[in-house]
Amino acid sequence: MSPTGNAFLASCAIGALVSAGAVAAAEPGRTSDIHARYLQERAQCMQIGATEARKICLREAGAAQVEARRGTLAEPREDYERNRLTRCSYYKDPQERSYCERRMRGEGSVSGSVEEGAIVRELVVTVPASE
Repeated sequence: MSPTGNAFLASCAIGALVSAGAVAAAEPGRTSDIHARYLQERAQCMQIGATEARKICLREAGAAQVEARRGTLAEPREDYERNRLTRCSYYKDPQERSYCERRMRGEGSVSGSVEEGAIVRELVVTVPASE
């Protein structure tokens, strides 16, 4: 499979899991909503030309439907927030951890990108001079 095909396949599988997460978060136990979402995802999978990629997409859509019915499909935003704040557990000093959490929540400035090799988060805090 070409690198472009692999990227498309990965985005398809991720799309299926993310959208199923939204269904699970909407209202657990709503089998008709979950099934309707599965049918929508299945239709999207069927538009994939590569046979192997289509099989994987269909398998992921089915797995997401099962997890949504169980109510065990995590909401992507919750995982993202937890992962962002976990980075700050490195800091043992409560003050430094607090600054880190503020940066992770969007305070301060952000520069760079993943493509550039780094995302730099900066928070300037004015601390009164000690006497």
